[in-house]
Amino acid sequence: MQRAGRRALPLLLPLPLLLLAALGPSPAGAFPRGTPRHRSCGLSKYRFLLPAELKAVQKMKEDFVETMLLSDRKCNARVFHRKWSTAELSVPDRMMLVEAELDLVMAVLERPAASRLAETHPRPLAFLAQAREDLRGCSAGEAPAHQPSGKLRHWLHKLETAKQKETAGCLEASAILHLFQVLSDLKCTALREDCT
Repeated sequence: MQRAGRRALPLLLPLPLLLLAALGPSPAGAFPRGTPRHRSCGLSKYRFLLPAELKAVQKMKEDFVETMLLSDRKCNARVFHRKWSTAELSVPDRMMLVEAELDLVMAVLERPAASRLAETHPRPLAFLAQAREDLRGCSAGEAPAHQPSGKLRHWLHKLETAKQKETAGCLEASAILHLFQVLSDLKCTALREDCT
């Protein structure tokens, strides 16, 4: 009778204890220790941009250039000009950089004046909006209290100044004409330490 009671005892154990017993003496080994948090971050898909996405962005840029050439717009804005490369920044700095660039691009493309471009090119807009959301999620999860380096802080200040001083048309031109620079910065951010 006593033996039967002993045999039944494991069945009465709570489920978490049964799971621990099934995992063996060292349950910690079942879970990778020190796994980098960025594995759950959705930026890895931007390491290699799909040709279809690049083609859609290129077509939008070409259509914009054609429209711009028909206008009398004169711009000397150097909003995206930098004397350093994205690879020189830390990964959290890169995230902040690309997020700021995408914020400007999306603000420009969501303006009523750009509505025709947005209507005729929904694919690149959706792609850029998704990239911005993914960056925001990664920044919030990985480095919520990150402070930008002096180099990036100076550039962000320059960007904010340009937003206030440049005309809407010139900001639009800068953002769209530099779309491939933004995509290159996005790719570098997704590559993390492998971007050199």
